[in-house]
Formats: sequence, structure tokens, C-alpha cells
Amino acid sequence: MRANILIVLAAAGALASTTALAAEGKLVLYTSQPNTDAQQTIDAFKALYPKVEVSFVRDGTPRVMAKLRAEIEAGSPQADVLLIADSVTMEGLKQEGRLLAHDAADVSAYPAGIHDPQKMWFSTKLITTGIVYNSKAALKPTSWADLTKPEVKNLLAMPSPLNSGAALIHTMTLAGNLSGGWRYYEQLRDNGALAAGGNGDILRQVATGEKLYGMIVDFMPIREKAKGAPVEFVFPSEGVSAVGEPVAILKSTKNPQAAKAFVDFLISREGQALALRQGYVAAHPDVALPAGYPTRDAIKLMPFDAAQGLAGEAAARKRFSAIFE
Repeated sequence: MRANILIVLAAAGALASTTALAAEGKLVLYTSQPNTDAQQTIDAFKALYPKVEVSFVRDGTPRVMAKLRAEIEAGSPQADVLLIADSVTMEGLKQEGRLLAHDAADVSAYPAGIHDPQKMWFSTKLITTGIVYNSKAALKPTSWADLTKPEVKNLLAMPSPLNSGAALIHTMTLAGNLSGGWRYYEQLRDNGALAAGGNGDILRQVATGEKLYGMIVDFMPIREKAKGAPVEFVFPSEGVSAVGEPVAILKSTKNPQAAKAFVDFLISREGQALALRQGYVAAHPDVALPAGYPTRDAIKLMPFDAAQGLAGEAAARKRFSAIFE
């Protein structure tokens, strides 16, 4: 009897493996990943699923979404899988009924709050926003409150949430978690903070000394410091905001089997190890952090609810615009 059970279990395992490897055909990925990262991700996936032919369209999240929206309006969305910067955009698509649930996705290793509870989108990374400062700066900040001090007056630059989804999530996260709420941003304004440009421009300004402080995504200054740039990055004591670079399957996909295999790969230990090799903080709690980062337990993540963020998105933009007009 025991031998028969083992045979059945082995056959079931072989069938599951065969089913996974049976993914084939064409798969179209729309992504905001850098081109190099996107190609590395596809190459790693194809090493496991050689019968899947993957093509991708790459641009910033707003442009990727504009292209997708135009295709949806025309009745012919081309993407099977979407891998973009933020969960608020995914939540919007979810509420419109545009996403396909992947009920069989194994998220047992992840803590609650990382992925969509209905398994319609899944975080693949934790890209946090903290403080960058020039190594020559007199004040070495350790908290968000430090950026309101006189030593920082007219020396702080940050991305505008009016032009960046990640910056908008960061703004809503700080306003929702810091004790002063939106008053914090009024204090930054009164201290001469400049809200304009993207993360790359913030890094340039701080590295050249044009500004001495900035709000920025973690990996950029950490990488540049390793190359010799005169910058330091801080995970503030109150905590940091994070975007998860979520992946989702479009309900209109022409190849759901391959699309689910792609999602499974990204959230697997192997896919998360790829994120680490690319220099990012993997969403998986058991994957190590890249060089230059503190230990995982030293990074405090501020809570952010994507559904609430979607509902409050327009009001947050309006409030920020009123403060920095």
C-alpha cells in the first residue's frame, strides 16, 4: 500500500512539473523595469520555460499605462503581463476588472500585506525611499524630522508626486504615518525644499553639491556610493515608504498558462534571488539584501494600503499642489 501511495505521489509531482514546463507560445510583457533588468528577467525565465517566446515593451509607468489604456480603448490590449512600479496603479486596474487572479500562486513564505489579498497583483521587490545627503554636509540626518531643521534650509530636493507615481506613494505614506501629517510638508516648504524632477536629478544635485539633501529611492545612491560618489543614504528612524514593483496578469491575456508561469517565477526563491543579483531588496523575507544595505530588520517599512491610496490619490495631489504652488 505504501509503495502504491509513493508511486501515485511521484506521478502527481511529475504531472505538476510537466504542466509547469508545458507553458509555451507567445507572451507579451509591458514593464517599467530598466531595459537591462527586463532582459535579464526574461532570459532567466526562458531558461526555465524555453518554449515561451517573450517580447517586451519598456517605458516609464505613466507611458506604459497610456499605451495600455489606448489599446484597451481600441478593444485590443496587447500585453499579457504587466510589471510596473506601483501598487496604486495595479489597484486601479483591479477595481476596473482588468486583472486575472492567480489563485494557485504560492505566497506562503511572504508576510501579509506584501501582495494583493485576492492574488491579482504580486510585489516583486521593496524599493524604499529615504534620505540621501552629500558626504560634506554638516548635518548628518537620521530622521525625516531632520529635514525641517535650519541647517537644511534651501538645501533639500525631492521628486514631485505630481509627476511620479512612486513619489506620490511616498508622499501619501509620510503624510499618513508621520505625527504631523500634511503639516510635515508645509514645514518642508517653509524650509525652502524644492519639489521637482525625478530620482536621477535628485541624485545629481546632491552628488554635485548643488543641494546637500534629497529624498530618493534607495538603490541609486547606494550604488553610486559604491562607485565613489560623495553621497550617503539613510533609512530614517521613523520608517520608509516602499513601492513593490508589482506584477499582474491582464484578464485579456491570450496565454494565461505562460503568464501564470511568469508570475510564479518572479515570486519564487529563484526569481527573488535574481532581484538580489540585480541590486534590489527582494520582497521575499528570506532573501539577503544587496551589498551596502543594513540588515533587513533594520529597515522599518511604513504601512500603506493600495486601495486607500487609490481612493485618496486625487486629493493627495491637490493637497501637495496647494502646499508647493
